[in-house]
Amino acid sequence: MEYNSLSLIPPLLAIILAIVSKDVVLSLLTGLFAGHFIIDGFNPASASISLFDGIVGLFSEGWITKTLLFALLVGSIIRLIVDSGGVAGFVDYLTRKKNLIQSKQGALLLAYVIGLIIFIESSITSLVAGTVARPLTDRFGASRQKLAYVCDSTSAPVSSLLAFNGWGALLIVLITEQVESGVITGHPTSLFIHSIPFNFYAIISLVLVLFVILTDWNIGPMKQFESLSRQHHSSHQDTHQENYKPQSNNSVDQQTNDLSSTNTVISSSWKMILPLLVMIVTIPIALYLSGKGDMLQGSGSTAVFYAVISSLIFTFVYYMITKTMTKKAFYNSFYQGIGDMLPIVLILILALAIGKITNQLGTGQYLASVTEGFLTPALLPAVTFILAAIIAFSTGTSWGTFSIMMPIAIGLGATSPDTNIPLIIGAVVSGGIFGDHASPISDTTIISSLAAKCDHIEHVTTQLPYALLGAALSIALFVVFGWLL
Repeated sequence: MEYNSLSLIPPLLAIILAIVSKDVVLSLLTGLFAGHFIIDGFNPASASISLFDGIVGLFSEGWITKTLLFALLVGSIIRLIVDSGGVAGFVDYLTRKKNLIQSKQGALLLAYVIGLIIFIESSITSLVAGTVARPLTDRFGASRQKLAYVCDSTSAPVSSLLAFNGWGALLIVLITEQVESGVITGHPTSLFIHSIPFNFYAIISLVLVLFVILTDWNIGPMKQFESLSRQHHSSHQDTHQENYKPQSNNSVDQQTNDLSSTNTVISSSWKMILPLLVMIVTIPIALYLSGKGDMLQGSGSTAVFYAVISSLIFTFVYYMITKTMTKKAFYNSFYQGIGDMLPIVLILILALAIGKITNQLGTGQYLASVTEGFLTPALLPAVTFILAAIIAFSTGTSWGTFSIMMPIAIGLGATSPDTNIPLIIGAVVSGGIFGDHASPISDTTIISSLAAKCDHIEHVTTQLPYALLGAALSIALFVVFGWLL
């Protein structure tokens, strides 16, 4: 059955309610119910049953279960490296022993550099950057919203520009499907690599966030939160600000315990560096093994799941050998870390569920069909970007957008010999990332909010002006290159 314009109601309802009410859980549940209400013939009783059956059904898919377990367990890793004195030791090393970071710009640059270095998986990038940089950004007067923007703008953009990670593996698989079906010709990996320079939004995001850090350029709602942070910093320069959270009355901190290290442990940066290093190194190995010798065919969800398991095992052994923690203290931090992540995992479950329901309704296919009739080869890249952005914004998933848009956009491009296929691929990826950045129901924005410990909707609204600027520049470039190529 085709639902056409009705398919837009659930995601739009969830997005509008999230912005107006600032209650993401209720908004997602409402949108989810609306989707099942439409599918079940407008029967509220049947829709209610289908809603919960659909949520339970998510756990039958291995990649979803692994992703959710990863989210819970990475909370334990974060709690452990904080409670062990690892983060405090790293901060002390940078600020006192080496005097490397002595300003707000330096603290934000640390988050930026971490985002560039830890490029294997976008969630890990955001969580590590936020956890490590947050004590420093608090100390030097940067707002949590600015930190969330930096984390978000150096996670997916960096990951999408590389072939040897979960993002690259997914995109190459999607391109391979089009090659093997005879829609286009060429080597899938080569086509993806050639599309990287055309991933305009990702490149612009990385340049723009660096410019914002260096110049302290604040636009839109970000001005207010940065002003509040400066005022607080001016009046509390002699106090430690790790527990500072004036930016929001509805902060993630109200739902989770503050990740502050105790005073009963000896701080050491190695207690943070080594567990994270084990996790980072394990990911490409797990991609290689899950891909049966081909890293590009590996499973991203499997890789990050086993990476966090490996890191937890190493951390337990390391902390026991060095007597960093007792077993009881380790287990307490482990369970507290899981508890810290429960609110965010609930949101992820609902976001995944609404993504499933929009697929059943054919939201992406409907949006694509609306534009097919008036596309020309020159306009196709720009329109592809806009359409991918709308789908990602509506569904909250860039990966789901790639899966929907890649065959449609490549198929449309292949009908004309004048179309540059790598440019089309770049437009799909760019649009998906922008829509993800702008959407309040996106998992990447949710995780970045958690990493910076700021209110989720405040992160979305403060990031949006920068994201819109990046999108406008990207559209202009896609129009120009659409005509030139």
